[in-house]
Amino acid sequence: MEPAIVVSITISAILVLITGWAIYTSFGPPSAQLSDPFEDHED
Repeated sequence: MEPAIVVSITISAILVLITGWAIYTSFGPPSAQLSDPFEDHED
């Protein structure tokens, strides 16, 4: 394979993994540990 194709596939895979991890952290089970700063400081 051409080196440019390998680099493109590698970068694409890394971006997909980071996006998947961010979505899992935001909406999956770890999101229960997140706090909303606006709800913490209500008037």
